[in-house]
Amino acid sequence: MSLTPRTALILGAIALGALILPPGVVGLLTVALLGATVGDALRAKRVPPMDQSTSDIMSRGVASPLRLSAEGSTPGSFRMRQPAPPDLAIDPAEDDGGLDARVVPARRGRYTLPAPAFRTVGPLGLGCYYGRFAVDREVLVYPDMPTAWRLALSVRRSRYRDAGDRRRGPLGLGTEFESIRDYLPDDDIRQVNWRATARLGRPMSNQYRIEQDRDVICLIDSGRLMTAPLEGRTRLDAAVDATAAVALVADEVGDRCGALAFDGRVQRNISPQRKGGNAVVRGIFDLEPATQDSDYELAFRHVSGLKRSYVLVFTDLLEEAAARPLIEAVPVLARRHAVAVVSAADSDLQGLVTRRPATPADVYRAAAALEVLNARERVAASLRATGAEVLEAPVDKLAAACVDAYLRAKVRARL
Repeated sequence: MSLTPRTALILGAIALGALILPPGVVGLLTVALLGATVGDALRAKRVPPMDQSTSDIMSRGVASPLRLSAEGSTPGSFRMRQPAPPDLAIDPAEDDGGLDARVVPARRGRYTLPAPAFRTVGPLGLGCYYGRFAVDREVLVYPDMPTAWRLALSVRRSRYRDAGDRRRGPLGLGTEFESIRDYLPDDDIRQVNWRATARLGRPMSNQYRIEQDRDVICLIDSGRLMTAPLEGRTRLDAAVDATAAVALVADEVGDRCGALAFDGRVQRNISPQRKGGNAVVRGIFDLEPATQDSDYELAFRHVSGLKRSYVLVFTDLLEEAAARPLIEAVPVLARRHAVAVVSAADSDLQGLVTRRPATPADVYRAAAALEVLNARERVAASLRATGAEVLEAPVDKLAAACVDAYLRAKVRARL
């Protein structure tokens, strides 16, 4: 409980009145003011229950509604405030009577949303009460899911719905069991179902479908190279956004999707599975970059023995010395899998090279940017020589480029 400015003003007026009023009257007025203040503060303490409406799962950069309201009437004025951690922007943060705000997360990850605070003032305006509702709650901020959902929806409606994307393949001597039927003279002896034959008293055969489902695995480099800022986010943020899009598209076309995040050691490992998009997103949404170099060979060994898959390696291509471990490790994957090395292009570097220099300093900046771009191109050429595909696209188009490359490889039967 606390005093209000009105109480302080009245108390000051009584103090001035002590210059002309008898001491007994001043004391009586002071006691009356204190009694009214205590009673007013006790009434202000009677706060009704609060109704809080907000989502526990949000997407980075996407506004989510936040509503706070008191269930019932309050004895006096009532003001609510929602505190927030630095990476959650709330507008407005406080208001009278209730709060109808928007929450815009700036980064992925797990956040603790503090319990809402309130201030009530009694009917007389003399006493007030400060408190907090309920308890803190955890908020999960996922990557850019609206873009991933739009890509999955466009795949559903687009030209990619052809034979390369069918969930069920043609009948034949495949690996996916379909049914049991009567034996035919040209059936392979390996198709005979001996238990069904013994039970029915006539030859029966298993019928299989040629398996069309494929595996796609996203390897996410979370080492120091991925800490570089890029258009308001890090390279790791761009990689996680693209991985989420690929995972949802894999669900749409009936493939199995998995992910592995690594730096000097394996941080996350989600095995490929059908309808595994949500598992992939839940597994990597709070991934943070490390300050150490990444061990590509260690990560590649974890997936090199799996069935043939389309492997997307999200990393940064700097220059030959930094990329040498990657170049030396890619053949471990390329012997068995279709590999694509993915890197977000830096539009600032492209701008330095393409813009006309206005000062001598701009010339030096353009020369340095051109040297970096040439080094990246030499690294890309070395990776292509090992059998890997190299994808580079701006941050806002990286997810679409990865989805296009994945579906193109699927249609061309590279998987």
